[in-house]
Amino acid sequence: MSTVLVIAFVGIVFIGVLGFLGRRRPAANLTEWTVGGRQVGAVTMWFLQAGEIFTTFTFLGMAGLAFSGGVAAVYALPYVPIAYAVLFFIAKRLWSLGRERGYLTQGDYLEDRFGSRTLGTLSAVLGVVFVLPYLQLQITGLGLIVKLVTGNAASSTISMVVGFVLVVAFVLWAGLRGVAVTSYFKDAIMLVVLVVLIVAIPVHFSGGIPAMFQRIQQLHPAALTLHAGPNDQVWFFSSMVVSAIGVALMTLPHQWAPLLSARDPQVLRKNYTWMPLYGVCIAFPMIVGFAAILVLSKNTSANGVLLTLTQQVLPPWAVGLIVVAAIATAMVPAAGIMIGISSLVARNIVRTRSDRGQFWVNHGTVVVACALALVLAIVRPDALANLLLLTYSGTVQLAPANLLGMLRKRLVGKVPILAGLIVAEVVVIWLTFGKIHLFGTWNVGMVGLGVNVVVVVGAGLIERALAQRTAATAVPE
Repeated sequence: MSTVLVIAFVGIVFIGVLGFLGRRRPAANLTEWTVGGRQVGAVTMWFLQAGEIFTTFTFLGMAGLAFSGGVAAVYALPYVPIAYAVLFFIAKRLWSLGRERGYLTQGDYLEDRFGSRTLGTLSAVLGVVFVLPYLQLQITGLGLIVKLVTGNAASSTISMVVGFVLVVAFVLWAGLRGVAVTSYFKDAIMLVVLVVLIVAIPVHFSGGIPAMFQRIQQLHPAALTLHAGPNDQVWFFSSMVVSAIGVALMTLPHQWAPLLSARDPQVLRKNYTWMPLYGVCIAFPMIVGFAAILVLSKNTSANGVLLTLTQQVLPPWAVGLIVVAAIATAMVPAAGIMIGISSLVARNIVRTRSDRGQFWVNHGTVVVACALALVLAIVRPDALANLLLLTYSGTVQLAPANLLGMLRKRLVGKVPILAGLIVAEVVVIWLTFGKIHLFGTWNVGMVGLGVNVVVVVGAGLIERALAQRTAATAVPE
């Protein structure tokens, strides 16, 4: 067994053990398990929310996008600071509503604010359907990491099984606090690793970062410009805006547990003050991707460029540590996603009445969801690939509902919100799977949002006109 593989398996087990250490006492109810009893402080909150920024997609995918798409990858840099700047102002309102009304999920919030069980259930179903592929992505990513550095498919499968059995175990045992403890380790090792890589790789191949970009300008100038093609200026702008709206308006279900777990609003505001600076670290894997443009052939798998260059530059023991960091970016976000999915099922879909019943439905969903994603990752790794395209463009359609729900005065009722959401999702699915290019390279999520807003406004005006007519024709007693 190679040094890298040994270190990788030790890292997987270590992350699992850390997750178990997160439990201080048995969770008395779903509130304690899902949102840590709403008593999470500033440091823990930082790592919980920072963990949402860096996943397998960010760690490996950003390097791959820079390698294949050049400067188009930079769309991911502005949207995180923009989103957290918005959350600085609106998080207090969401937190206060959650504390006052007992929310644990996005479905709870929408159901209460619009007085509609149908909207609560629909939003929960959409959240589960669109985010389950994101869970599979983390599992598949873990296997890909091990396979890339060992060339052994069997080791890849074993790693996926061991890693996600441990994740399920510590999530069931410790809930949100287990995710928090593993996040400490994940972010620490990931930042150290990325700093080492953005120094070592450019220096090794080009003599440093400035020299690397000078060579790219000379040899591959197109990589440093946004030009006609699938990743042109329109794609760049629309993808950045959709991503910013999605994060800023809390459309991903696994965003809700960390926010609702805060001890007080000041904890959130401290985070959102500094989180934009932390988001700049997304540029680190991009730099590695740019280095790969000078070194690797165009036929190289984009998702593997970071680990491929790492093996060429560092000794096996150091490669092993890089692999552990990459594995952590798969296991820890997966744990947070499980909490988001299982809470939606228990609270807004199955709707078990008793607290104990909700708790068991929640735990059963963790096992079933992860088992399904794991089996598909091993047997049919592309089974959910198309749905993954809808993770962001599909969930962002909840943004108008989330925004209007924050207002103290209800501007529209549940019918316009439901109509806008349903029509927008149909449009997004049609454009995605039908490969319809009526809107050029515009992000389909942006197109869906435009349709969503038009339907909500139109239906809202009709609703108001009907209400006024009914009031005018009412016969007083």
